[in-house]
Amino acid sequence: MLRIVRTLCSLLLAAQFAAAQQAPTNSPPAQGQGVIRVGTQLVVEEVTVKDKSGKPIEGLKPSDFVLTEDGVPQTISFAEFQRLQSAPVPSNPVETAVATNAPVAVASSPTAMQITPEAPGDSRYANHRLLVLYFDMSTMPPADQVRAFDAAVKFIDTQMDPSDLMAMMTFEGGGVRVRQDFTSDRGLVQTAMNKLILGLSEGFDETTSDDSAADTGAAFGQDDAEFNIFNTDRQLAALETAVKILGVLNEKKALIYFASGLRLNGVNNQAQLVATTNAAIRANVLLYPIDARGLVAQAPLGDATTGSNGGIGMFAGTSAQSVLNNLQRSQDTLYALAKDTGGNAVLDSNDLTLGIREAADAFSSYYEIGYYPTNTSPDGRFRRIKILLKENLSADLSYRQGYFADKAFSKFTATDKERQLEDALMLGNPITDINIAMEVNYFQLNSAEYFVPVAVKIPGRELALARRGGAGETRIDFIGEVKDDFGNTIQNLRDKLDIKLTDATASQLATHPIQYETGFTLLPGKYVIKYLARDAETGRIGTYQMPFTIPNLAKEEKRVPVSSVVLSSQSVELSDSIYNVKQKLDADASNPLVLNGQKLIPSVTRVFSKSRDLYVFLQAYERGASTTQPLVAFVSIYQGQMKVFESSPLAVTEGLDPKSKALPLRFSLSLQELPPGRYDCQVTVLDPTGQKASFWQAPIVLIP
Repeated sequence: MLRIVRTLCSLLLAAQFAAAQQAPTNSPPAQGQGVIRVGTQLVVEEVTVKDKSGKPIEGLKPSDFVLTEDGVPQTISFAEFQRLQSAPVPSNPVETAVATNAPVAVASSPTAMQITPEAPGDSRYANHRLLVLYFDMSTMPPADQVRAFDAAVKFIDTQMDPSDLMAMMTFEGGGVRVRQDFTSDRGLVQTAMNKLILGLSEGFDETTSDDSAADTGAAFGQDDAEFNIFNTDRQLAALETAVKILGVLNEKKALIYFASGLRLNGVNNQAQLVATTNAAIRANVLLYPIDARGLVAQAPLGDATTGSNGGIGMFAGTSAQSVLNNLQRSQDTLYALAKDTGGNAVLDSNDLTLGIREAADAFSSYYEIGYYPTNTSPDGRFRRIKILLKENLSADLSYRQGYFADKAFSKFTATDKERQLEDALMLGNPITDINIAMEVNYFQLNSAEYFVPVAVKIPGRELALARRGGAGETRIDFIGEVKDDFGNTIQNLRDKLDIKLTDATASQLATHPIQYETGFTLLPGKYVIKYLARDAETGRIGTYQMPFTIPNLAKEEKRVPVSSVVLSSQSVELSDSIYNVKQKLDADASNPLVLNGQKLIPSVTRVFSKSRDLYVFLQAYERGASTTQPLVAFVSIYQGQMKVFESSPLAVTEGLDPKSKALPLRFSLSLQELPPGRYDCQVTVLDPTGQKASFWQAPIVLIP
């Protein structure tokens, strides 16, 4: 494939180095003397060239192509044709080697399996399809795992042909594992399949994060269970890790992603979806998601595995519509991953093997074109590529439309670092090196304005990396913005937090998160908030982006107007610099989470320990009232359809704020009698006088 070119590049590098040792450093080249210029960044594009009948066109040379990057013509270093042919599956891998006139690619089996990088002159991937079976064990129940395993085994046994090199990866136990490196030996792939355990990692994983936890080598972002329980960041970050692992190979690769849907909702980090897509583009990986549930025939009110729905929705049809919407939303993200990376999603099909076959068939013969870009600036921006044939040639071309440039942090000056942070905020390629969780709430200040407190939480172990690198201190740089529904910037943020990294604090950081808080004053409407956090010592950046809506409670007529509900397990002194960080929050004076010098710390991840009380806070609003109108509120805990806990009713008869017309509701609950697990927390507010009510519900997790 690239063996001739890479060998030539190695020889050119050696020749250039020898010439540099012998020639004076300032001597210009003699008249007419050639100059060897070797770039450090090789960009490889896979281009499919077909005629009008859909057949691949062979025999093209580098001079037949015209390639530009951001409109600037580039010099093509090589254009090598890759011929992929399908053939019946031989019964012996040695016969495969004879049929393709290539050595059998057999991966070794070290203790920690990995994808073997390419070496100069390595020909093991020449004229082969690179297919990766990726099983997301955390989302598939046992029944779906059986379907996925059967489909993979069927393809390996009956449809894997000599041009296929297969690898296998799984996401389980909080990390991505390479089960099998690329190989043409069906026996090795079958052995790797047989080692998969049915039901592995399905459901809630129990992991430890103290000093006894093993260093698995998994990337940060998918192994911190507290930060990923209620959103798909865990699965998307793991998928990003998988494509980065595959990035050590320049060839085009297809990752067949088995999962039982992947749903994004309002609390998810949309930046992670974009970052995963861009990582796949950069690593030259096409994603082929397969919904392991197959064609689902759902009962309108749920099947026997769930309790029946209650309420009027059973008779109005809204319950059945919600079931259908949830299924479709769980497939939308799979579809987006496929289309944004050039792959194809297989949805609502019981023939899961079809998805693997489609991925293999999509790899028709293609040209591998390489060039060294003239723009070597490590700014992380998108480089748009356009490839054409010479005017006298006519064909249909299919190729990757561009790539994101690398970023270098160690060589940045102070000005460069500031510009990098500002540019990162504007980039369409979110950086997610640091895992971030965020919670946005709203509380009414007057008839028009709302105070919006924002809590940002970062796993302390992310910053422990700086201590392992020898740094005595580090700083977290924050930058963010809030945009309205029309794309106008409403609020900006620029802040920093200094953290001392002594042995004691580094040990605490390994098990405790760092929380940063700020707040804005906004009007009702729809907004998008985007926050970036950067470790100023290591240069690692995390991004969180989410839409949120501030309702106009002044127009609420049918229900009791209420604010956001804040769940917490900590209430601390304002002067207490917990998390080893001193913060400045000018809005503390108007922050309803502050009472009598104590601040309620929102639990962004909504994971609570049984050993600590659960605090619940919200505000109800009584428009036009001059005195407090009595309200009754209580908190209920559900597990499935069963109520397992309910607080005593809280009757509120005083405390109305004359300006905001807010009536605070506070609860302190002891949940020691409940076993660890997943629950739904519901808050009910009743207005006996006006005969109105409001309900709020969110999932929580109790741990020992």
